[in-house]
This record gives sequence, C-alpha cells and structure tokens, in this order.
Amino acid sequence: MIHRFTLLWQRTVNGGLFVGLFTALAAAFPTSAEAVPLTTETLKRMAKGERLTKGHIAAAAALGQLGVSFSWGGGSTKGPTIGIGRGARTRGFDCSGLTLYAWSRAGIRLSHYTGAQFRQGRRIPLTARRIGDLLFFGGGTGDPTHVALYLGGKLMIHAPKTGDVVKKTNFLNSAYYRANFRGAVRPG
Repeated sequence: MIHRFTLLWQRTVNGGLFVGLFTALAAAFPTSAEAVPLTTETLKRMAKGERLTKGHIAAAAALGQLGVSFSWGGGSTKGPTIGIGRGARTRGFDCSGLTLYAWSRAGIRLSHYTGAQFRQGRRIPLTARRIGDLLFFGGGTGDPTHVALYLGGKLMIHAPKTGDVVKKTNFLNSAYYRANFRGAVRPG
C-alpha cells in the first residue's frame, strides 16, 4: 500500500509569507538508520517513492521554517506564534516550539518544554542517531536548556536564541555544542 503525505510549509521572505507544498509518496516507515543528510535531493528522491520515516516528515517540516524568527515561548502544532516574555512582540519559535511543531507534522505530540521533551521518547546513543531525532544541550545536571532536530550527517536545525532565526548548524564541528551535548531522544 502506498501512503501519500503532503507537507505544507511557510516562511517569511522580505516581510511577506512564502508558502510551499511538498508531496511525497512512501511505501512504509522503515526502522533502519538514515545516514544521508536531509537535503532537497533527498526530498526529491522521497517524492519518487522512496521510504519516508516520521523523522523525515519532522525534519522536512522544520526545514520549511528556516529563517523564521526566534520567539521565546513561541510555536505550536500549527506553526509560529507570538511568544511570551522576551518573545511577546515576535512571531516565531523557541527551540522546543520548533521541535514540537515539526514532530506534530509526523503525528507525534511533544510538550512545549525542553526538559519534558528530554523525557518523551527513547534515549539513543549519538552514534545511532537518525534523521528527526532530538538533540539536547546544556543544563548541567538539571534539565537540558536547548533542543534541536537532527538532519543527517553533522547537521541539526534549531531556533537558537533571541535575535536569531531558525537555522541549520554543524553541531559535530562546534566546540560549544560538542561540549554541552546532553543526549539524543527518538520521539514516538
């Protein structure tokens, strides 16, 4: 049986809203590890009928938000929202808002708090990571203070901080992210 998935994404470009549509056909959700970064070429191959995982759906949803503003407390299952506190005047995502949005596109509900997301799903070793897995950073021995979504290779996508935007980062080559890595979780 072939399943059809349509991903709707939006992003702000020069003050206007840019909406895109991606349709993929897939036979099943595989359980094997994915080593190839999620790129435009990967998305095209998936559209031609290659296997599509829930992690791929989440990653594609997050990639559709590249360039959206960081907003403290921002983000919901429907997309960017006006934040709270420091984000009260900005429409966008904070780190956990981006990951909860992305995974909601794959049918998985996550809390809007990094510490709670750290406990939602199965812990996995960094060496076993797959596209879509959540990567956690900071917080010492308490709850992690930052979450990102793994894209493949050495890349993650995240909403880093106030004044920044959703972007891709090479976390394995970053001394900061390597030193502050807390663990990886596979939702679902």
